[in-house]
Amino acid sequence: MAGHPGDRALPAAVLFDHDGTLVDTEPLWAVAKRAVAARHGTTWHEADDLATLGRTVPESARLMLERGADGTVEGLTAELGREVAAALTGEVPFLPGVRALLDELAAAGVPGAVVTNALTVVARGTAAGAPEVLREVVSQEDVEHPKPHPEPYLLAARRLGVDPARCVAVEDSPTGAASAAAAGMPVVVVPGDVPVAPAPGLHLVDAHTDVTLDLLRSLLPPV
Repeated sequence: MAGHPGDRALPAAVLFDHDGTLVDTEPLWAVAKRAVAARHGTTWHEADDLATLGRTVPESARLMLERGADGTVEGLTAELGREVAAALTGEVPFLPGVRALLDELAAAGVPGAVVTNALTVVARGTAAGAPEVLREVVSQEDVEHPKPHPEPYLLAARRLGVDPARCVAVEDSPTGAASAAAAGMPVVVVPGDVPVAPAPGLHLVDAHTDVTLDLLRSLLPPV
């Protein structure tokens, strides 16, 4: 059982997934995939959204090509990124409770990062909404092995200069939760489009608003 948060040190860093964790971009990706698929001579369905949830954008592009789309993985990936980035202009649409958590982390001096299988062009726009906390972005473009491999989370910790074991990750998908857990971090799992099964190292919450600094501290071992 976790001890009182007061018995625990602050996290060395808090590492956030992007789509569905920080911002509600999953619907934007779905719209973009349908539009790009249609422009290139194929279709995209809700089942495809679920099948590629938490996966990389090039994987979606490859699926389109398998369906007979014209173009290349690189071209379709770039087009998808442009679609979503264009839809995210203006104020960052942080999910409920996220802005309050970022403010808590800023006040406590706890750094963070965005760790995503999405594209850098999209994630950097979100990070710019809280630069005092979201100091690094690690996307699938930065790693050889994307989620569910631990490399993205380990790279984010390395870039921040912190011990992965003293970090906490916040995720919403089975793919992302597996990645962070494999990196040796406790993982808070917020509700997403695909349920995440309980497992050692995962702390499932009912809502994004349940994620507070006290909760994150309680998941770390005593120092």
